[in-house]
Amino acid sequence: MGLFEKETSIDRVDDGVWETRLSANWNIGTNSNGGYAMSPVIRALRELTGKPDPISVTTHFLRPVQGGTVGRVEATLIRSGRTTSTARGTLSVDGKERLVVIAAFGDVETQVGIGPEMGPPPPDLPAVGDCVSRDDLKQGVNVPLLSRVDCVLHPDCFESGERAVMEGWIRFADGTDPSTLSLPCFLDTFPPSLMALVGNTGWVPTIELTTHVRRAPKPGWLKARFECDDLHNGRMIETGALWDSSGAIVARSRQIGLLLER
Repeated sequence: MGLFEKETSIDRVDDGVWETRLSANWNIGTNSNGGYAMSPVIRALRELTGKPDPISVTTHFLRPVQGGTVGRVEATLIRSGRTTSTARGTLSVDGKERLVVIAAFGDVETQVGIGPEMGPPPPDLPAVGDCVSRDDLKQGVNVPLLSRVDCVLHPDCFESGERAVMEGWIRFADGTDPSTLSLPCFLDTFPPSLMALVGNTGWVPTIELTTHVRRAPKPGWLKARFECDDLHNGRMIETGALWDSSGAIVARSRQIGLLLER
């Protein structure tokens, strides 16, 4: 069992209710990374729907989640269909809801429609060893998350300062291969793309994150690209994508967040 699976595990305590122990090893500062914090809820929704893959996951982050605490997951089935089932879940800590997830589950390897295969090509990245470790960035905060993921960044992201684009490679630090369940988490583990444009000027908490899983990933490193092309009154919109070791796109994301002074 890999550390991600172990540290996002859930224990059923009643119908539609689970308990999870949130590890502080996935923190950014004193708060859990959002992609990690929503993962136990995704596990519960997968169990509830009986379908293997989170096709679409939309998460609203209501309050910060502190790592090292015990969380309560409550979930309800909205609709059970032949190819897609939809469910809703919440994560609460100390009696307060921290995030809300609505997700559709299915099987990404089952063909359900027609049409040609298409998708954006992966970014042209330097080799992993020629990239910059996220651990080398001066982020102004301790990042225990980096004990759980290896994340390296294209060095050009910090040279031009002309575009809010972040590209690089990512994998689990313990060597565990990616899965469809872990892809939503990976989509929220890169530094904000705004850092490439404005530097480390503040904190960028997520208001809402939607992820779409497209394929089951092949073993190995994932390529990633994130871009913010919309910033207004401190609210930013960022688009992201992940490609597996075969070059196939495996997941995409869209989120709205806040650029705040630290």
